[in-house]
Amino acid sequence: MRVEGFEGEVFQAIEVSPPSDNSPVIGDDSQSVGEELFVPPLNFAMVDNGVFRSGFPDSANFSFLQSIGLRSIIYLCPEPYPETNNEFLKANGIRLFQFGIDGCKEPFVNIPEETIREALKVVLDVKNHPLLIHCKRGKHRTGCLVGCLRKLQRWCLSSIFDEYQRFAAAKARVSDQRFMERFDVSSLKHLPITFSCSKR
Repeated sequence: MRVEGFEGEVFQAIEVSPPSDNSPVIGDDSQSVGEELFVPPLNFAMVDNGVFRSGFPDSANFSFLQSIGLRSIIYLCPEPYPETNNEFLKANGIRLFQFGIDGCKEPFVNIPEETIREALKVVLDVKNHPLLIHCKRGKHRTGCLVGCLRKLQRWCLSSIFDEYQRFAAAKARVSDQRFMERFDVSSLKHLPITFSCSKR
């Protein structure tokens, strides 16, 4: 089959047989556009090899999360994980680590240092990779955990704050940045950091 493209260019279209099961076929006109695409969660980004960050994933993001082969999720909110998300985790053999940090507005922000320390131990264990870190919007709690990881990776504070602000934007919190600045990584230095940014 020949297909005419932009400015009259002609392309040879390749016909592909549909898979044997009832999986959706990209390009099938019976589908909506949303079903044809892998949709990442809000504020999704790669932190390092095998480590990702985002806001709260919903069912529209499940196909995308399957495509990156997640092994673990670190959830930084105190609320119970929704049943549909739990079912997705069970169906895909993904382990959930919940570290409930209350989402507060300044000046009442209280980030428990010990909770961040425990979450970092999960991040640093490559047996848990590929891993997704998320809170509600992927800004403050996720930003603090990633910022403390960056301290372990010996990033300078200005680079840590730049990354935090890129996600938090107008909602950046001085208290979060102060927490990252004061966070003591010395008790975690004995743990191996084996993924990319730490290799110097």
